[in-house]
Amino acid sequence: MPMTSAAAWLNEFFSGYDSAILSFMHSLASAAGGVLNPLMKAVTFLGEKGIIFFLLALIFMCFASERDTGVCVFGAVCCGALITNIILKDSIARPRPFESVDQFRDWWIFVGSPFEDGFSFPSGHVTAAAAGMTALSLMKGKKLVIPSVIVVLLMAVSRNYLMAHYPSDVLVAAVIGVASGFIAWVITRFIFRFLEDRRDSMPLAELVLDFDIRELLPFELPFTGAARASARTAGDAGQASVRRTARHDADSRAVDGDARRSRASAEDGRGGGRAAEPQRRRTSAGGKHLSSSASRSRFTLPGTYRGKHEKR
Repeated sequence: MPMTSAAAWLNEFFSGYDSAILSFMHSLASAAGGVLNPLMKAVTFLGEKGIIFFLLALIFMCFASERDTGVCVFGAVCCGALITNIILKDSIARPRPFESVDQFRDWWIFVGSPFEDGFSFPSGHVTAAAAGMTALSLMKGKKLVIPSVIVVLLMAVSRNYLMAHYPSDVLVAAVIGVASGFIAWVITRFIFRFLEDRRDSMPLAELVLDFDIRELLPFELPFTGAARASARTAGDAGQASVRRTARHDADSRAVDGDARRSRASAEDGRGGGRAAEPQRRRTSAGGKHLSSSASRSRFTLPGTYRGKHEKR
């Protein structure tokens, strides 16, 4: 199959960059004497088709408190796969290093890398790793930034070490993966805000937010008992705090109303029989007018979603 103009341009434009890094990888493999070969093959195997991130996303989606994280990771990997495997790989059709350059083929044989079909640009492994880890970092916070960088770098090094991709393949794949993670994060926040806004009026939205697989299991999952108890305690404490605030506001309004009526009565007495101001009905201090956010969900699950994406 003749090389496309886009693939030829990539080979020419990144020639020095690709050759330098692949040469370094071969030197590393030679110096290590094959010790790193099993590690690099294992890293590549774990990143195959982004399966590990799909499984992680499905596990997250089983728990109410982590469902948004699972949706974000799943969406990020799907978005990256769409851009990389569906759109770019076939349209650019760049051959792999061991298919186009004899020297790279010799280095590929040296490390004992298995044959891989499909085109080279960009790397699906690195795209999936960057997309999944970016989504996790955005959902879980800065504590995952450094581990995410390490995971993506390790995946990128493994693909170059095994001569399965050009360095420019993994560079572009990392950019696509990060962008996919941001896209999925924005869409996830929109979806969960939409569900939260309709939680009281749409039973399906409430079910999607609150369903937790642990409620269906006849046994306690390891490492989740304390989390469930903590979630239940936090939820009860939060609702109690809302009710105390509502009662305090109601009492304050009642006291203000009494003071206004007293002043109005005194002014009427001084004004010689001016008609008394109609008495305002006193607001109940029992919490009957709590906002909808304070009302308990019909699905009172310990892992109930806490509205992390509500507009502030």
